[in-house]
Amino acid sequence: MKASVWKWLILVVVTGTSLWLVYPPTEKIKLGLDLQGGTSYTLEIDESEGLEGSVSDARDRALEVVRNRVDSMGVAEPTIYPDGQKRIVVQIPGMKAEDRERASANIRKAAFLAFRMVHPKNTELIKNLFSDQKVPVGYQIAVYPGRTGEDCWVRKGAPPSEEEQLALRRFEEKAGYDLLLEKKEHQNKNYYVPYYVSRKEELTGDSLKSAHVDYQQFGQRVVAISFDAKGRKLFAQLTTDHAPGGVKNPDPNGRHYLAIVLDNTLYSAPFIRSSIPGGEAIIEGAFTQEEASDLALVLRAGALPAPLRVLEERTVDPTLGVDSIQSGWRAALIGFVAVGIFMVLYYYFAGLVALLVLVLNLILLPLGMVIVAGFFGLIGGAGLGGSVTTLPVLTLPGIAGIVLTVGMAVDANVLIFERIREEMATGKRFSAAISAGYEKAFTTIFDSNLTTLLTAVILFWKGSGPVRGFAITLSAGIIASMFTAIVVTRMIFEFLDEQGRLKNLKMTQWIKETKFDFIGLGKWAALVSLALLVGSGVVAWQRGQDNFGVDFTGGQELTLDFQVKADVDALRAALPRGAGIQYQRKGVGEEQNEVLAVKVAGPEDGAEVLSALKEQFADNQFKLLQEATVGPQVGQELQKSGLLAIGLSLIGMIIYITIRFEFSFAVGAVVGLVHNLLITVGVYCLLGRQLTMTSIAALLTVLGYSVNDTIVVFDRIRETRKLRGGRLDREVANESINATLSRTVLTSITTLLSVAALMIFGGGAIFDFALAIFVGVVAGTYASAFIASPVMLVVRPKTTPTAEKRK
Repeated sequence: MKASVWKWLILVVVTGTSLWLVYPPTEKIKLGLDLQGGTSYTLEIDESEGLEGSVSDARDRALEVVRNRVDSMGVAEPTIYPDGQKRIVVQIPGMKAEDRERASANIRKAAFLAFRMVHPKNTELIKNLFSDQKVPVGYQIAVYPGRTGEDCWVRKGAPPSEEEQLALRRFEEKAGYDLLLEKKEHQNKNYYVPYYVSRKEELTGDSLKSAHVDYQQFGQRVVAISFDAKGRKLFAQLTTDHAPGGVKNPDPNGRHYLAIVLDNTLYSAPFIRSSIPGGEAIIEGAFTQEEASDLALVLRAGALPAPLRVLEERTVDPTLGVDSIQSGWRAALIGFVAVGIFMVLYYYFAGLVALLVLVLNLILLPLGMVIVAGFFGLIGGAGLGGSVTTLPVLTLPGIAGIVLTVGMAVDANVLIFERIREEMATGKRFSAAISAGYEKAFTTIFDSNLTTLLTAVILFWKGSGPVRGFAITLSAGIIASMFTAIVVTRMIFEFLDEQGRLKNLKMTQWIKETKFDFIGLGKWAALVSLALLVGSGVVAWQRGQDNFGVDFTGGQELTLDFQVKADVDALRAALPRGAGIQYQRKGVGEEQNEVLAVKVAGPEDGAEVLSALKEQFADNQFKLLQEATVGPQVGQELQKSGLLAIGLSLIGMIIYITIRFEFSFAVGAVVGLVHNLLITVGVYCLLGRQLTMTSIAALLTVLGYSVNDTIVVFDRIRETRKLRGGRLDREVANESINATLSRTVLTSITTLLSVAALMIFGGGAIFDFALAIFVGVVAGTYASAFIASPVMLVVRPKTTPTAEKRK
């Protein structure tokens, strides 16, 4: 009894923690660019002009420059992170269309580091500002709570716009000087210390040779800098003139400060203590390790030796993001209701319990996402935006992962309930049937979910951006569903049994005992599959590059909304030669409409498309919703990455199934999986859809999920084989497939209900994603009976009954 109480207490704590992570949702849930709108850039260090130092050091220096540039644009909550050794990803939410070109140019331009003198009467001037209560718009007076404890300002509301920053530099203007703010951070809050800084550059970053963190005799951190020959002369003269007692600072106790400014942002203003003739100096300031490293990085960034080039640019209009949120959550709600109704109608009270734990599964999802994101962070999770106490960024494919979780979460319940049904049919007491049902279903549930988790890990590792969001929610959903199905439902049944309130479980049985010869029908099934594959292969060959989206071919793709549909032939005549033109469905029912997708070679052609639509199709009122520009290098890398991810998943399946079963079982399963992939891609081509990285995510999900039905069959074959004295032949395989047919069909139905909700109500890119999974699930159900098991029997080494028995 005590153990039971502890289980319930743990469940309450886990549930409470998950709710705390997500409440209030408006503050805790951060949306990806595909949901809130904005622009994403992938930048790369251009090594063609040579690098000073390592590539990773150049990347870190560039990262600081880019972060400074984006901050200066006055945008709220930008996300900037390194991606590999040479690349930087910049995500800017809510950017207006007219600001994108300027932002791109601003991010790529060379950094400018300058050493400028602070006003000689700065201390007195700043003191007067605070005593007179003079504060720039958007700021308020505070006291810095750190070591120095000086007066400062804190910012209220959103970051300042470029116009507000210009006004700030002119605040209480002193001739020849700008008012710049040194940002100091304390306990995750920013404080700003004002300085009047001369507009004249005494030295620039071109003269700086090196900058690094160093340590004094007693361990005090300093930043050591050195200049080239030209810089050494200028720096010596500057420090001689402004040191106490110097020509420009005759007071022996006078303090003159030298401001370090990168792209009009003040990073530090150290006091000049004495003349420094050797061109080498140290900057003191009682730095923490992080502060010293950051300052050294800023100084090196000013001498950035290599420019940045934009490899990829993607833009989503905020209105499309709002529509995606509404469509995604509508699909989730409808999928949840459909699955819940089905479970209650089929399993009665047990279905009601399954519905209850499905709600609990969704409640536990935030905690699962935090745990999964933390694990994935170990294999390269930059840009996730999550931590121990915060949720990772939610993307549109992430919502699709939640919807898919609704269907997959009840799979384990179906397997358990069907096992309990079998145990009760043998005449066991209810408590014994419950215990045996959970124990016998555990291995199947564990194996099938682990294969899906394997593909999710690979998907995260080789994917990027929104696709990683899908991998996180899918993995979190699997973990949560295993916990709720295996642990929580058992707790409920055992509690009701102990209380004497539950003595039996009534269930509907639509599929009675069957005796189909699945193995015998395998040859005919192979012919049907071959015909479908050949037909779709011919269509794919005819379409050529049209099979692939801009992710793989490179170029630019524009998605536009319109009020009046334009004739395709008229569009072809007006738009650049070779432009790919396709109308795509978005929405459902009364809200259903279409968007125009135009694929061109690059940004120049894209600009020509927008101009032509504006001039020649003004009455159609085209509006740009989404823009994706992918360089040929990125396109090739994504092709390789997608193929590698699929290949690694198949290899992982072979290894795992061989360990859990036998090599012949692994061969049968993988042949079935390849069949499922080819069928899915074939249907894609037949329907005129294009393969993108989102499609690859769907195909990997098909790989991980469609093998579930095969594992259910293989697990029963293994069990039946033991009962038949180790014999494994056509009869044992057929008996096992027939015995698991009902649960195979039922698990597919629950998943297809959720996927169908995505297809019908998700709209946009989610339709393609859901279509691939829908076809894959159907193909997987078919392959588990007609492909995998027959292939397993064919490739399996022939052994004698005696040898089988010894096994």
